[in-house]
Amino acid sequence: MRVFTHAHLATMNPELPGLGVVENGMVAEEKGRIVYAGPAKEMAADEVVDCENRWITPGLIDCHTHLVYAGERAAEFEARLEGASYEEIARKGGGILGTMRATRAASPAELDMLARKRLAPLLAEGVTTIEVKSGYGLAPEAEYKCLEVAYGLGNTADISRTFLGAHSVPPDCPRTEYLRLLCEEMIPHVAKHHLADAVDAFCESIAFSPAETEMVFAAAAKAGLRVKLHADQLSNLHGAALAARHHALSADHLECTDEDGARAMAEAGTVAVLLPGAFFMLRETRLPPIAALRQYGVRMAVSTDLNPGTSPMFSLLLAMNMAATQFRLTVTECLLGVTRHAAAALGRDDVGVLRAGAKCHLAIWDIEQPAELVYRLGFNPLYKRIWSAS
Repeated sequence: MRVFTHAHLATMNPELPGLGVVENGMVAEEKGRIVYAGPAKEMAADEVVDCENRWITPGLIDCHTHLVYAGERAAEFEARLEGASYEEIARKGGGILGTMRATRAASPAELDMLARKRLAPLLAEGVTTIEVKSGYGLAPEAEYKCLEVAYGLGNTADISRTFLGAHSVPPDCPRTEYLRLLCEEMIPHVAKHHLADAVDAFCESIAFSPAETEMVFAAAAKAGLRVKLHADQLSNLHGAALAARHHALSADHLECTDEDGARAMAEAGTVAVLLPGAFFMLRETRLPPIAALRQYGVRMAVSTDLNPGTSPMFSLLLAMNMAATQFRLTVTECLLGVTRHAAAALGRDDVGVLRAGAKCHLAIWDIEQPAELVYRLGFNPLYKRIWSAS
């Protein structure tokens, strides 16, 4: 047994108020699992780690990323600075389709190398669990390739894989045929070969309509896979309510979601994943309905949305600061958003919390109070990251 002593804990335990703070605490782990997290007490141990009054939180969780891709899109960033909109770039063959061409051409080894470079700064900030979406292959073998590369990253972090074949319609396949491929071939294949934990879709005027999204979700349900949704980012197509009808794990973005959508999410238990990086990069002005999400008790997660076009963000600490400054989340909301609530967005209850039975994923911080993790810009106070593959 290994014991971490002389520590302050932010346990995120739902049985305790707020962050579940234990001022004079300790964590004990055995075989990669927490066996005790709470007030300090005498406990026999094979190894004792003196944390010297540092803070311990659960390892952080980045619950919405597009980590596996090839090709960068700095030119599109420059075009947006000169006035082009996200929609205009997409309709001219840029955006997702530009990344698609580079990703299809890349070998698995190239994709793995690129993904590990992007993952490294997140791990260095105490991230121990990360969701990785496909969605830049947009053809069966290319999508499977990306999901397999994501699986290979599991020797460095706890990887949750999401199939996002419904990201965009590729130019080399008619729309109706691509929908048939998604629903009749790709989703069943992903489920049969355990390539992903969930299915996602981009429900937007430049991507998939609500009716088409319903088809994708029906196929996912038939295959036994949970669903998530890119919802109401650019317009209100009532994606949040659609996600709730299908008991989605999460609805993500939500800038244009209305009160009815927030209420539906609360009733379904669907987590709101807020993505301040994309909001910032696209220079959006319409905020997600934070007041309504609070009013109805919707759990809010925070993520980087790491992707090459609209959120080339490699810092979950920065994402928390931006969620606080742009969306007016509290410190407690931000920290729960990258731990316990982020875990819920992935359908997990064994990460994101310090309590007996959870995986021993820890972040140990050189801070005096948890607010420092949200307050500082460009500063990483991580002392040590503890991650267990078991």
